[in-house]
Amino acid sequence: MQVEQKESTMDKVKVGLAKRYRRERRFRRLGLGAIIASVSFLGLLFATIAANGWSAFYQTEILLDIHFDAERFDVDALSSANYSALVKTSMKNLFPDVKGRNDTRKLYKLVSTGAAYALQNMVASDTSIIGTTRKIWLPADDEVDMFLKGYIARDVPESDRRLNDKQIDWIDQLVADNRLEKKFNVTFFTAGDSREPELAGIRGAAMGSLFTLAVTLLLSFPIGVATAVYLEEFAPRNKWTDLIEVNINNLAAVPSIVFGLLGLAVFLNVFGMPRSVPLVGGLVLTLMTLPTIIIASRASLKSVPPSIREAALGVGASKMQAITHHILPLALPGMMTGTIIGMAQALGETAPLLMIGMIAFIVDVPGGVTDPSTVLPVQIYLWADSPERAFVEKTSAAIMVLLTFLISMNTAAVLLRKKFERRW
Repeated sequence: MQVEQKESTMDKVKVGLAKRYRRERRFRRLGLGAIIASVSFLGLLFATIAANGWSAFYQTEILLDIHFDAERFDVDALSSANYSALVKTSMKNLFPDVKGRNDTRKLYKLVSTGAAYALQNMVASDTSIIGTTRKIWLPADDEVDMFLKGYIARDVPESDRRLNDKQIDWIDQLVADNRLEKKFNVTFFTAGDSREPELAGIRGAAMGSLFTLAVTLLLSFPIGVATAVYLEEFAPRNKWTDLIEVNINNLAAVPSIVFGLLGLAVFLNVFGMPRSVPLVGGLVLTLMTLPTIIIASRASLKSVPPSIREAALGVGASKMQAITHHILPLALPGMMTGTIIGMAQALGETAPLLMIGMIAFIVDVPGGVTDPSTVLPVQIYLWADSPERAFVEKTSAAIMVLLTFLISMNTAAVLLRKKFERRW
């Protein structure tokens, strides 16, 4: 009987072990499946954005023979010359058979309104071209660009197209004459916002983001590190410091739009600061990122072994010397990592900046922290709300640029942590 009881127990153990191993394998497969699903959805998201946005890096341009007729220019008032007439004359020379006001207007629409500004800038930079004829590549209209990129189909009824049959015939003739080509879209990286999709760029928003993040970094990093050092090294342990720590942890979870409301109420209404400027945006984002930096900095200070402090104090260093000469240098990599993550979070924020007016339509590229500007996430929001089809690819392209910055900042945080991290 004792032998049978022992075998029965072992059998039960083996059955239990088999069940446990099956559950473990099932759990591992579920975890692996979750990772594969997450990566697949993320890859699908990136692929969709790239598929919609890669074409924005190329822009259709038209080659025109521009005659800078000297009679049209006044040397003392070059900006008042009729540059649009130069473009229209060139188009008319290419299609002399086009008659009638309506057809002529449709013909002129094939060229962007920005062509006149491009000619004005050329004359302003080099007046020697007055009186000559030059072959110049000028931006085509966004509808022409969409047609050549395949977003406007020619095999649908004319009433369902933004381009009529005559315009498509003219485009075909220009393509046959090698006067229409897709070139790298330099304007996308060098221009500010515009109502015309072919003239819109991200430089204004990128500079606005740069100035806003600069203000945020200059304020949040020293304040956050100083706060963390005080709370971790100097503050007495009592109910007041406990209350401060709880509130800092709670502020890290507060929705970002609340900080926007705070900035609207304090910085704009109380202090009367200007709306839609990087200075105010940086102040608002500083309030938002401070909890993240403080928490990361305190965790870095806690990771420094107590023996470092004790050794510094034991050889006669003051507490301030021990902190500045020994503890802070060892904790700095973790602080920098937390700061970069906080900056990346601030770069992608939209809601708090909408509350302080950074949703305004800004054409000029800002030159400082007090110039009106917008930021990349808000620019993406504005373009996504535009009805023109050409802004769809601009939106996706701007998202690609923003994601590149975010991934670069997070990669930098990981590399810094791996390079300077010390294991005790």
